[in-house]
This record gives sequence, C-alpha cells and structure tokens, in this order.
Amino acid sequence: MKKVDKKRHLAKTITWRIIASADTFLIAWIITGKFDWAGTIAGIEVITKMFLYYFHERAWYKFSKFGVGNN
Repeated sequence: MKKVDKKRHLAKTITWRIIASADTFLIAWIITGKFDWAGTIAGIEVITKMFLYYFHERAWYKFSKFGVGNN
C-alpha cells in the first residue's frame, strides 16, 4: 500500500472546508436574500463545525472500534 503524505490530508481538509462553507453561504443567501446575513451564517458555521468535528472524532476514537484492524 502506498504511503499518503499528511500534507495531502491537510490540503483535502482545507479544500473541503472551503467548499462546505461556500455551500452554506449560498444556501443562506438564497434563503435570506441577504449577502451580509449569509456571510455571518457561513462565518459562524466554520467555527461551530470545527468544534463539532473535533468532538465527533474524539468520540469515535474513544467509543468505536469500527474499521480498526488488529495489527
């Protein structure tokens, strides 16, 4: 199996966060019709989802063995 550089994971994380936040911005703009509200919602979303992701990862690490080999 090929070794994957950690920089690749970091790049994918950053590009995904940009795509996901742009999606949130567009949805908020369509729903509210207000550019500034959409920006505020997207800005808040970036922060809250980073925390939620961190705690989600920690819970999986602590409570789940799904997909973990016995090496």
